[in-house]
Order: sequence, then structure tokens, then C-alpha cells
Amino acid sequence: MLNKVILMGRLTADPELRRTQSNTAVTSFTLAVNRSYSRQGEQPQTDFIDIVAWSSTAEFVSRWFRKGLLVAVCGRLQVRNWEDKQGQKRRTYEVVAEEVHFAESKKDAPPRNDNPMPGGFDLSPIASNDFSDLSDDDGDLPF
Repeated sequence: MLNKVILMGRLTADPELRRTQSNTAVTSFTLAVNRSYSRQGEQPQTDFIDIVAWSSTAEFVSRWFRKGLLVAVCGRLQVRNWEDKQGQKRRTYEVVAEEVHFAESKKDAPPRNDNPMPGGFDLSPIASNDFSDLSDDDGDLPF
């Protein structure tokens, strides 16, 4: 059997990390995904697709991703049946993320309001691959 979903869209809100009772990391977020077709003269329609990520993927998403960022998600479709407070049977469709990737360059991404690194370390040169400050001079290193 095959169950594979690949999506590219923008996050509708900042993902928040939660923990299960067994301390497993989990985060849920929604992707706004434009449909690839539209009628002439009309705006393309947008689907809002629920995504759930677990463990290290959840920690990665909650740390580095934010509202408005364009991301690519690979995963599988999951259907959950549940009962609401009124006793009505409900069904929820969501994508369980197995891989989540940045889908735009840092310069095109919306600005980030916080620094995710403890101690205020600035990773912008690393994230942008700007290694111009590094030289090949080993100096006094003994190796």
C-alpha cells in the first residue's frame, strides 16, 4: 500500500511545541496551500491542511519555523475518528509529517521577531552560508 503526501504552503501560525504524558514532543500546525488551478479571472482557492509532527521533527519545526514561512512537508495522510462533547461522531484528516523542509531562502522569508538560540548567539552568517569571516590561516594551532 502507498500513503504519501507532499505539500508546499505557508504556515498560518507559529507552531508551538507540546509534550505528551510520556514526554514525546508534538506540534500541530496548518499549511495554507494554493490550488494549482483556478478559473480565468478568479483568485486561486486555498486549502488549509492540518499537519502534525512528532519527536525530533516537532522540535525542529517549533524551533525554526514561524507564521508565513513557505515550507515543504512530506508525510502520510491519517484519518482519526472521534466523538465531540455532544456525542456526535466526527472525522479528522491530517498529514503526519515525516519530513519538513524550508522552501524559500532566508532573505525571502518573513522577519523573525525572536532569537531561537539561548545566550543570544547569532546564527545568521551560518544560515545564510556567509563564511567570509573565516580564513584558511591556522595560526598557532598545533595540528
